[in-house]
Amino acid sequence: MNFHNIQFETSFGFREQLPFSDMPEIAFCGRSNVGKSSTINKIFNRKQLARVSSMPGKTVTINFFTLEGVRFADLPGYGYAKVSKSEKARWGDLMEAYFTSGRNLRLVFLLIDIRHPPSKDDLIMLDFLRESGYDFTIILTKADKLSKTKQQERLSAFLEEIPDAAGLRLTPFSARNGQGLSEVHAIIEQAAIEQE
Repeated sequence: MNFHNIQFETSFGFREQLPFSDMPEIAFCGRSNVGKSSTINKIFNRKQLARVSSMPGKTVTINFFTLEGVRFADLPGYGYAKVSKSEKARWGDLMEAYFTSGRNLRLVFLLIDIRHPPSKDDLIMLDFLRESGYDFTIILTKADKLSKTKQQERLSAFLEEIPDAAGLRLTPFSARNGQGLSEVHAIIEQAAIEQE
């Protein structure tokens, strides 16, 4: 895959607007401020594909991108406390619609900050992905902020912090120095091949 050739397709903020799922999809999800936009930009070698903000909660729509017959979905970050109840309700409705509308969802990347234990919201999302039977990989963001030794310590800790963690794919990733980039590319390409 030529990852640089990804194209922005469209954005939607309400369930009624979601496009028909007519191609395999790969989704990115994670809590607000986990580094999702930076990760997406690094994966596709594009500086402004996904908008990066220092303010959490900025992605309030599902943003769709396409590449070589695969659609990628950048989902709004969860767990940001400083939004209204109505906004949280809209977010919940949008997420429910995305995951329950029979989409051709082949892979989900769940992003978690490697420096911290998974949040309650992370564990809820993880349980949902498991119970729904989705294929998923956990991308551990901001790996460059830890030494290799500390990364290994956190990887070991995740095995204790995540229930039934054995067998999960945990990929340390840095949008700054590219750690984990080749692994993520390979996971995406494998998912794409499986759809052919």
